[in-house]
Amino acid sequence: MSSNLVKGTAILTIGLFLSKALGLLYVIPFYSIIGKENVGLYQYAYIPYNLALSIAISGAPLAISKYVSKYNALGDYATGKKLMKSGMLVMSVTGFLSFLILYFLAEPIAGLVHKSEDQSFSIEEIATVIRWVSYALLAVPLMSIVRGYFQGFQKFEPTSVSQLVEQIIRIGVVLIGAYVVVDVLKLSPRTAVNFAVFAAFIGALAGLVVLYRYWMKYKPEIQQLYDASPPASEITFVDMYKEVIGYTIPFVLVGVINPLYQFVDMITFNEAMGSIGLAKVSDEYLSMLNFLTHKIVMIPVMVATGFSMALIPVVTNYYTKKDQKGINRSLDQTFQIMLYLTIPMVIGLMVLSNETYQFLYEKDTVGADVLFSYAPVAILFGLFTVTAAILQGIDKHKWIVFTSLLGLLFKLMLNIPLIKMFETDGAIAATAIGYIIAVGINIVVIAKELNYRSKMVYRRLILISIFNLIMLIAVHLTLKGLLAISPVGGKFQALLYIAICAAVGAAIYGFLSLKTGLAQKLFGERLTRFTKKFGFGR
Repeated sequence: MSSNLVKGTAILTIGLFLSKALGLLYVIPFYSIIGKENVGLYQYAYIPYNLALSIAISGAPLAISKYVSKYNALGDYATGKKLMKSGMLVMSVTGFLSFLILYFLAEPIAGLVHKSEDQSFSIEEIATVIRWVSYALLAVPLMSIVRGYFQGFQKFEPTSVSQLVEQIIRIGVVLIGAYVVVDVLKLSPRTAVNFAVFAAFIGALAGLVVLYRYWMKYKPEIQQLYDASPPASEITFVDMYKEVIGYTIPFVLVGVINPLYQFVDMITFNEAMGSIGLAKVSDEYLSMLNFLTHKIVMIPVMVATGFSMALIPVVTNYYTKKDQKGINRSLDQTFQIMLYLTIPMVIGLMVLSNETYQFLYEKDTVGADVLFSYAPVAILFGLFTVTAAILQGIDKHKWIVFTSLLGLLFKLMLNIPLIKMFETDGAIAATAIGYIIAVGINIVVIAKELNYRSKMVYRRLILISIFNLIMLIAVHLTLKGLLAISPVGGKFQALLYIAICAAVGAAIYGFLSLKTGLAQKLFGERLTRFTKKFGFGR
């Protein structure tokens, strides 16, 4: 695999990990400030916002990175610059239009959610938080095109750092604002929620500042490439955007598919729960599914997201040069490392679901059960992200559109009947079925189009599964022993048990991986040189 892919994936994954970790940890104090009964209002703002955001940026970071990478590989740096200049204007317009649409459709969207007077929130309360979050659409699209441009040059640090700073500023505003509103001004926690969702706009402005600083840093280097490049190709703006839009439609679907699944839950869950006499708890259960546990479940997915963002320009480069071996090598290592890192994280969340939920939020059997059921779906989220990235890299965009919409169709058809039968688990099952169908077809298409038959990946997957089974048994027995000594009595004890079990699991998984040489084969020569010092010589 290209060292650029390894380095790029590492940078993006670290940034995404820190960003996701902060995005999860801030919920602990925020949950305490506004209370369990109000947290559901927060998630009602972010699902339509994420949909509007995905449409506004039109898959820009990955689409732009693919376009720029393609022409850079041909030595035509000027064409990428030409796209960048016009793209800034386009993103400004789409962001403004998306802001207007979300702002003025806030009340109709709230009407789709509010199905019963027994629910916790009114139509006006839901519409208000949607309006407050819509302001972020004015700034985020501009960030997306700059990030994509840098990624096209295989410079991943600006994306990672800007995402992290954006998250830190947003969270700071959320927590400080919520505290001032509730504890200092003594206003309603629901007013604090309005201010908290507006923090997305302030965070986006901070991200733009970071990207500007990186632009000034890399400007001399990029200018040298421009100066050495021949004049921009004769491609017209119409042809340029025709090509970019051809990329963006599947990129939009990949970016928007998870929020779309959540939106299906948002507009069907309350109705289905009300039909079986559970309207009073539907807002609470939906917030557990679409906000509280979803934040936890998405942490393992960051590995796949980091890979997909770094993988597309690399695969595009190989594909443009018709380097089949390079493509296969990249795919082999991508699948292996993603599964190697994702599966144990999922197993950990399942075994420690009670302790994790109690530490982050509060002791709640229903919430812990939702987390236990939802955690395995993270593997499907990750596989969909990676397989879609591969199809994007080899220009099989129509298949992405087909598989994304087909999976969503099954989610739509199955959601209400499964919720009526299994409540929250029914919504999870419908999501899993939709993703299984989409991922399965993606893998079949990749295998056929690239003649990709990697026995090594299957062998490594079996080995990874064996290691995870051993780790699962060890962690389960460790937890049982700890609970036998003393049941969990509070957040600190829950964190202690999580830390002990995680350390046991990581030690066993790491030892087995190093002893068999699997880790060294996956992560390269640097790890091999390091592990030889400790007697792991493979």
